[in-house]
Amino acid sequence: MTDPNRRARDIQAAPSRTRDVSQSGHPVVKGVLAVLSATAILLSGVGYFAVGRLGGQLSASELDVSSQSKTKGKSNKEAASLDGAVDILLVGSDSRTDAQGNPLSEEELARLNAGVADGEVNTDTIMVIRIPEDGSKATAVSIPRDTYVHDETYGNLKINGIYGAYAAAKREELVEEQGMSEGQNLEQQVARAGQEGLIDAVANLTGVEVDHFAQVGLLGFVLLTDAVGGVTVCLNDAVDEPLSGAHFPAGVQTLNGTQALSFVRQRHDLPRGDLDRIVRQQVFMASLVRNMLSAGTLTNPARLRELANAAERSVTLDKGWDVVQFAQQLSGLAGDNVTFTTIPVTSVNGVGDYGESIITVDVAQVHRFMEDAVEPADRTTETSAPATADATVFGSHQVIVLNAGGVPGQASRVGEELGKEGVTVGEVANAMEGLYFQSQVVTSDVEDPAAQELARLLGGVPVVANASLEPGTLVAVVSDDYAGPGAMSAEEAEQDAPVGTPGEDFGATGIAPEITADGDSPRCVN
Repeated sequence: MTDPNRRARDIQAAPSRTRDVSQSGHPVVKGVLAVLSATAILLSGVGYFAVGRLGGQLSASELDVSSQSKTKGKSNKEAASLDGAVDILLVGSDSRTDAQGNPLSEEELARLNAGVADGEVNTDTIMVIRIPEDGSKATAVSIPRDTYVHDETYGNLKINGIYGAYAAAKREELVEEQGMSEGQNLEQQVARAGQEGLIDAVANLTGVEVDHFAQVGLLGFVLLTDAVGGVTVCLNDAVDEPLSGAHFPAGVQTLNGTQALSFVRQRHDLPRGDLDRIVRQQVFMASLVRNMLSAGTLTNPARLRELANAAERSVTLDKGWDVVQFAQQLSGLAGDNVTFTTIPVTSVNGVGDYGESIITVDVAQVHRFMEDAVEPADRTTETSAPATADATVFGSHQVIVLNAGGVPGQASRVGEELGKEGVTVGEVANAMEGLYFQSQVVTSDVEDPAAQELARLLGGVPVVANASLEPGTLVAVVSDDYAGPGAMSAEEAEQDAPVGTPGEDFGATGIAPEITADGDSPRCVN
């Protein structure tokens, strides 16, 4: 296989250049059913649901998200207004208790097939639901459990370890240092510490302020799935994986709660590991949303009662969240406007500080991705737009972007900007030291219209000839003097610098599909 950087090196070698559940027809109940099921019902083994009595019956965390936002200098309302969306952090935990802190029965634990808990709660499913203020759509964005992030207190670690790290530290402080005895108050404070730590980590990674928080345990997933009569999925191939208990034939099939939990928890023996598990979670969520939005579910008092009971046993919300009002606001949301996707990642086989396998990300790229998820229908058009590439000029030209300056990640940022303009970027690499000292476009023919257009897109950099380049190949060199689209300061680069050692680029296989809740049949997945 050809070394992906060989071509770039060869070129550089040549110099130059949530009331009563029986009120199923009431619009508020329908609104809650439709919206909350559509935006937050499941997350890989978790469920979030509400009917009229939701606010009074669901367990409330000690967590006050609005207060946490204020400590950062702005109120919760102001934060939502500033970024144009309501952002809900949904967390799926492996808790062996219900939402009130009661241990699950032996029968319930057997249904979960989850083994014995070890240490603090794990939050292996993390999802941010972005809903524009106009309620026009909902985008559920998954964050892989092994995403490597930097925390100011605990350094570099996987994001699924954040909750446990803060919870464990709080438990040690309260029990060993303050002498607090075991009990509900202790567990509430421990949970709050974990929740706050995770909220901050997600905010730093995504660039969004979290407006609300929902946490659901494994039991909720099983109960909610059974409450809707099971959910239909489709597998590309048969599965027999004992660790998760996933034993399924290929093709379309309807799963009960216990089966569904195994379906969404499997990550071993999948081609892309956790990324394939996330896709499974998302297609299952989309299929469940279709069930929830169907007339049969909305008008069936028995189904509604089961769903309400499931939610009361398994869902914890931040205190002060008026979910009924929230549901009314979004009661018009339809399945085709509910999308599931995953943050962009740069590698899936990276290495952490202690040799652990990690997923690496470009934080700046994740921020831009989350911004793009907010597109209300009435958003006004920008008054001034950047230069747009003339695709007819570039034709079959390919562009190599080289970083010849001291700002790490600058070439990648420029390559992304060029890609948005329709330019085909073949390779991104670092330039050979001492070869280039200013930003420029290098081409075999300075009169080539594509070279001139590329120079214009980069803010008017000079075009330099290099006869050794093949026709159709252009080199965009960005040095310390670069001030065009995607230009970064050294401070920005330091803030956005990746943590951990990236693995090899996995190309198109790492691109997350967009999955919607419309249609009549499930999408077949690995």
